[in-house]
Amino acid sequence: MMAREQMPKKDWYGVLGADPSADVSDLKQKYQKLLLMYHPDKQSTATPAETLEEHRQKFIEVGQAWKVLGNEELRKEYDLQRHEDELRSVGPVHAHVYLEEMSWNEDERSFSLSCRCGGTYSVCEQEVAATGLVPCDTCSLMVELLHNS
Repeated sequence: MMAREQMPKKDWYGVLGADPSADVSDLKQKYQKLLLMYHPDKQSTATPAETLEEHRQKFIEVGQAWKVLGNEELRKEYDLQRHEDELRSVGPVHAHVYLEEMSWNEDERSFSLSCRCGGTYSVCEQEVAATGLVPCDTCSLMVELLHNS
């Protein structure tokens, strides 16, 4: 599995012209269409050299997008990274906390921590391993959840 910090900052959904909620068959269809459109063997001999180079680059990019989005594990990692990047752009990281510093709520099966605004940072048990940033439910602050190695 690829570490999240190694994930490229490229918008692979944009490369394929797909919505992030698209299912894998829709992504594959878009990939195949673009692959044919930009394939070096499908280019006209009358096409200018600059255009051929642009198409070759696009062909490579489309292949890279499919490599990430066509693989369930890589897509999940990529989506998590996109979500974290979106959160980072929305609000500042207030603190770095370890899971052990958060309170466990048995009834809700979640961990929580009080925010300085009076709100709560909370993360459910199933999301703990995948979550990096946890937003406050009241303000725009976030905490980064650290895991002991």
